[in-house]
Amino acid sequence: MRQHALFQHINRFVQLEENEFAEIIGYFQHENVPKKGVLMQAGDRFVKDYFVLTGCVHMYCVDHQGIEHTIQFALENWWIADYLAMQKEQSTSFYIQAIEGSELLSITIANKKKLLLDFPKMESYFREMYQIGYGSYQTRMKYILSYSKEEIYFRFRDNFPDFVNSVPQYLIASYLGLSAEYVSKLRRKSFS
Repeated sequence: MRQHALFQHINRFVQLEENEFAEIIGYFQHENVPKKGVLMQAGDRFVKDYFVLTGCVHMYCVDHQGIEHTIQFALENWWIADYLAMQKEQSTSFYIQAIEGSELLSITIANKKKLLLDFPKMESYFREMYQIGYGSYQTRMKYILSYSKEEIYFRFRDNFPDFVNSVPQYLIASYLGLSAEYVSKLRRKSFS
């Protein structure tokens, strides 16, 4: 089963036996979402943490002018959630939407708390995930603050070719704080 991908991912960071995973997987729900299907929307109170088995999803917010701003992507074997809303058990101000048909495992706040109590080694696993995620956020901010718009795009393209090849250009532009037209111009420039 595809959920075995989570077992393999956990074992990259902490040692987990098959019988432990058989219990752990019971805390999760399996979800299939079609392309452009919405997993979470602003105002939702009961947010979940999602592990992507297949496909690609993104988190975004909508500003006061109605413009969408991509905050985060998640490809296979990545986690995505509004972690502050989960921690504070409050409503989210973000949306999570499938970019393509996706298969995910989700865990509720209550189930995650119980999981961490029942399997303390999962606390270490999630700490690793948060550190990696926060480190990625810091790198993104460094790019935005330190590089020209052109450098931001080319560094992103070189460091994350999977995204550039599988995510629509307008979403990459949104994530990098660039216009879709400017990204299109840069892509043409790089092919000439």
